[in-house]
Amino acid sequence: MTLDEIVAASAAKGLGVVGAFHPGPDDDAGDDVGTLILLGPEGSGLWAAFSASAEAMDGAPDPMDRWSKRVIDGLAQRTGAKALYPFGGPPWLPFQRWAQKAEGAVPSPVGMLASAHRGLWVSYRGALAFKGQIPLSTGDIPDPCAPCPAPCTTACPVDAFSAGVYDVDRCATHLRSDAGSDCRRGCLVRRACPAGHRLNLPESQRAFHMAAFLAARP
Repeated sequence: MTLDEIVAASAAKGLGVVGAFHPGPDDDAGDDVGTLILLGPEGSGLWAAFSASAEAMDGAPDPMDRWSKRVIDGLAQRTGAKALYPFGGPPWLPFQRWAQKAEGAVPSPVGMLASAHRGLWVSYRGALAFKGQIPLSTGDIPDPCAPCPAPCTTACPVDAFSAGVYDVDRCATHLRSDAGSDCRRGCLVRRACPAGHRLNLPESQRAFHMAAFLAARP
């Protein structure tokens, strides 16, 4: 199976192939994995597919994770791969480390990973692990932070990312307040990243993830 075929099969389910690489023995992908393909949001396709799913409407916990597992398990079966996930641990798979090789993601000034195509909206719903080495495109991937004036560092209204350390409690308290209404439409820090504008995530998708974050906080 070619990379183009995997891209097409993933897109038909609402997922984008957001990065791929040939892991080595130090990447903790498994001794028999020759190619690792990371899947995540690519435009509005994921949100459209998820919003129409049974998981989005059944009222049960973790709808996005359950949808991701159902869809990616199906893709893995269709393509002859093994499905891997960033949730469901421990143990937790090193998706953040894989992202730096697969997508050229880099640590941003606020600590979160950023990529040239998706900015600070870097996220992963899962991965497909193949035994063989699938030919991949090569070339330098630009660093989105190197030429950037870093508006992310001043975008948070409560300085929850000051000194490069994320103050989760300060963020959650603000989000629950009347003053946090704009942040509940999507993190202002992520929205400030120029590289992320081209991804153009729907506001409803951004708000869904903010609501899920708050629901997970006591």
